[in-house]
Amino acid sequence: MATESETEQGPLSRWVDSSIQNPEKVYRAMFYVATIFFLFTTLFPFYWLLVLALTPNDAIANFGFPPVPNGFNPGAFIEVFQQVPFHLYVFNSFVLGIVTTAVVLVLASLAGYVFGRLDFPGKAPLMLLILAVSYFPPAAFVIPLFRLFTGNVTLFGVAPPELFNTPFAMILPFSALFMPLSIFILSTFYGQIPDGLEDAARIEGTTRLGALFRVIVPLSAPGVATAGVLTFISVYNEFFFSFIMTTGEADQWAPLVWGILSYQGQYSELYNLMAAASIVGVLPVAIIVVVAQEKIVSGLTAGALKE
Repeated sequence: MATESETEQGPLSRWVDSSIQNPEKVYRAMFYVATIFFLFTTLFPFYWLLVLALTPNDAIANFGFPPVPNGFNPGAFIEVFQQVPFHLYVFNSFVLGIVTTAVVLVLASLAGYVFGRLDFPGKAPLMLLILAVSYFPPAAFVIPLFRLFTGNVTLFGVAPPELFNTPFAMILPFSALFMPLSIFILSTFYGQIPDGLEDAARIEGTTRLGALFRVIVPLSAPGVATAGVLTFISVYNEFFFSFIMTTGEADQWAPLVWGILSYQGQYSELYNLMAAASIVGVLPVAIIVVVAQEKIVSGLTAGALKE
């Protein structure tokens, strides 16, 4: 039976009193609110893309809110490969992502070993300087890099090879931009490996480089996987240098972004094909994230713990 004071209280006051007595109710409510907000902000754009892809292009102008398919045209997912060689654009992005990830992991492992396991003067300021590179806007480098890659700059009287419209025009800037975060992640993990394990490998006759790739890297698998997946996703989704350093042809190593923009003509814009191409392009990354999510989560959290 409710007391007279409880009856006089409003529903909000009763909920507050109940929450004070049972805090788990507040935590549960906060969890539901955060989950609903996350699902809405994350999944709604994909739902909108799916609606656009399934709607015939001439019926997209009649959209309302909430958006629902105005017609049904699943053939758009096949047409994206018929209009342009979209599979080549996806392949180019995969190659760029894999090569850049390999370069970043090798160089970041060497730098991470130095910062994580060796002591030298100026170690902390140098790490801060490396991390500061990742905060530079890509537009700050585009003009000198464009002149360099198009052969309009001479270094010590020698003209460098023209790299425009080649994978190197994108792999080199990508590696420089995404390497600082990988160095930070790997140096954190490598610094937590006990010295005795490396010393045992050194006693067996291996070098520092051998101990790094035979002992330290395998024991830091979550950190290496995290750095690799984050680098690959960043390269796969990169737009700025991908758009500027190529002319847009699939056979000239133009990446995924150029493939999506290929459905935008001078007099017409095939929004349904652009939406279908976006869904097809994002599926490989979504699969990688689902498969590697445990490694990513453990890598981002375990690196912050100190035993």
